[in-house]
Amino acid sequence: MTGHIMPTYGRLDITLDRGEGVWLWDQADKRYLDALSGIAVCNLGHAHPAVHKALCEQSAKLVHTSNLYGVALQEQLADQLTAKSGMNNVFFCNSGAEANEASIKLARRFGHQQGITNPAILVMEKSFHGRTLATLSATGNLKIQQGFAPLVEGFIRVPYNDVPAIEQALQQHDNIVAILLEPIQGEGGVNIPAPDYLNQIRVLCDRHDLLMMLDEVQTGIGRTGKFLAYQHNGITPDVCSLAKALGNGVPIGACLAKGKAAQVLTAGSHGSTFGGNPLACSAALAVLATLDQERLIEQAEAKGGKIVQGLTRQLKNNPQVRAIRHKGLMLGIELDSPCHDLVGDALTRGLLINVTNETTIRLLPPLIIDAEQIDSLISLLSNVIHAHTARR
Repeated sequence: MTGHIMPTYGRLDITLDRGEGVWLWDQADKRYLDALSGIAVCNLGHAHPAVHKALCEQSAKLVHTSNLYGVALQEQLADQLTAKSGMNNVFFCNSGAEANEASIKLARRFGHQQGITNPAILVMEKSFHGRTLATLSATGNLKIQQGFAPLVEGFIRVPYNDVPAIEQALQQHDNIVAILLEPIQGEGGVNIPAPDYLNQIRVLCDRHDLLMMLDEVQTGIGRTGKFLAYQHNGITPDVCSLAKALGNGVPIGACLAKGKAAQVLTAGSHGSTFGGNPLACSAALAVLATLDQERLIEQAEAKGGKIVQGLTRQLKNNPQVRAIRHKGLMLGIELDSPCHDLVGDALTRGLLINVTNETTIRLLPPLIIDAEQIDSLISLLSNVIHAHTARR
């Protein structure tokens, strides 16, 4: 590892050199089963032919101009995203944090248009929305906020999956203009709310003329078995943020808006130099086409269910396993104590995972994972967990 990189990451002691499908190889040519997908990014796995072809062809033609001009691929991508999501329009950026930043700016501007001089956004405990100052302030994690005060004002926090707490906050504060949350909390521990939680929030937002803003950065692009997680609930938010898997590793983010939110941001009110450039959009269009052609989203729930069934069978007699949660191919295995050392143990066995919220093993395998690879994942992870809990 070079000494000239800021030490902002607690990196594992390997350097990955190449990939194919669900597999990665390090510089020593050791192979790893990737059950993390670059943290929900590489839904099509690594070196997917369709993405490779799109990038090569587009890079030979045009990489970047500017949003001062029309970008044909950006317009095509916006058409597809709005058709798939039920939203009206899109602002393109480069990351999930930027997409959420756009959502926050949109909500504040919406509030000012309603005559509210100090608009506030209701956010959730244990949430994660990014690491810019605004998205960091919206995030419900004191650890990652430490050392960055003063934080951005204008956020009111309530417990996740607690509708009465939202109702109480709305009674106490007359300046709330939006509710921002994740359909499933990823960094917070793969926390899956009650089936009607999002529906109840939609009702409250309609009743109080608030913007319902969903952070689908981790849950979107097919991860949960629908193109977007809110589609399990038969609702549509006013604002939705996307990134991660949209470009399968090529940086791209998107803030989608609908109805009263769709015309809030106007020329000069927001922008991005690189957002929605031809290269990034070519990758995203290839991703969307491949998801449709290979019907990967429709398979995600069955594949996730098979992983859960296998892990449940292998771990049923282990008292230190508290719960196994999943929605599609977004899975969490919660233990009864911190388990960060599991990541290194899995690495030595050729498996890439991570631990979030101290006690939850998070699995985000590529949507292309097949039955044989699922069996390998179950076997490898079960052995890692049993070895870890035996030491305790």
